[in-house]
Amino acid sequence: MASDKSLIAITMGDPGGIGGEISIKAWEMRRELSPVFFLLDCPKRIERLTEKISMNCPIEVISEPGQAIQVFANSLPILPLSYQIDTIPGTSNVSDAEAVIESINLAVKLARSHKVDGIVTNPIQKETLYQAGFSYPGHTEYLAKIAGTGRSVMMISSQDLRVVPVTTHLPLGEAIESLKIEDIVHSARITQQALGDLFGISRPRLAVSGVNPHAGEGGFLGLQERQIIEPAVKILQAEGIDIFGPLSADSMFHEKARNQYDAAICMYHDQALIPIKTLAFETSVNVTLGISIIRTSPDHGTAMDIAGKGEARADSLIAAIELAGKMASKKQKKFLNEQVR
Repeated sequence: MASDKSLIAITMGDPGGIGGEISIKAWEMRRELSPVFFLLDCPKRIERLTEKISMNCPIEVISEPGQAIQVFANSLPILPLSYQIDTIPGTSNVSDAEAVIESINLAVKLARSHKVDGIVTNPIQKETLYQAGFSYPGHTEYLAKIAGTGRSVMMISSQDLRVVPVTTHLPLGEAIESLKIEDIVHSARITQQALGDLFGISRPRLAVSGVNPHAGEGGFLGLQERQIIEPAVKILQAEGIDIFGPLSADSMFHEKARNQYDAAICMYHDQALIPIKTLAFETSVNVTLGISIIRTSPDHGTAMDIAGKGEARADSLIAAIELAGKMASKKQKKFLNEQVR
């Protein structure tokens, strides 16, 4: 590329949500950003949105990703989708589903063909996509299908904590019932490799949570620790992975405990996300591991209730863009080092 900066493609997300607004606000902060980015969106929609939220954001339509590098300093680059979007911010429209999916598919295609260094996905309204026939629980599962092996791993990352839920978007009872040794092992292996390859941690340390109160209290408060989690930890330790647990989830997220590990492997969605959203609600980032491309996302929803009002904060999107750029640099460095060997 003509620039030393990473090039990131940002998807539209649900057009009724805050994705467009926070993308505009992220561009406003462009001088403080390391990567260059462009949107996969409807230019007229973004033009209307800039007027609605009273922000000065010139738009530049581009025809290929590399052009974003030349125009980014003075204009927000947009690679147009094949759909015109007329949705009013704060409203949901099932007819937008095809455009939302097109934006994701195009971003993945550009990343897989090495025309961009990574992608950042704006929040989608899952209920709207479900109504249109979308059959995946969310972004992570869909990306696993189109950009991976079908078994991706979701990490939520912040400056103070990284968490990985072994089960993701499942009802709590079903999540606990579905816990398997092999899924814990898979999540930990992928996390350990990503911490080395994409985060630059030379010897990653992993902590594993229990699922029951007090990590089962020796079997008196549940058997999942003895029957599922402990065997998984032993398998991983035998492979040379620096991992320990299961730990009581109520005492593994305070500051002193967090200093003992680089990522926490948790058993279900809220067990992982409650502590990190408490610590870094505005700046945590969703990262998809175990796929062929770099993908991050702001760790929040579409926020339909404030869309189009100029109130949405872009902190998490900015953090996602920065993290995608850093991961791309680590990946490139690792590739160059392997070429020298």
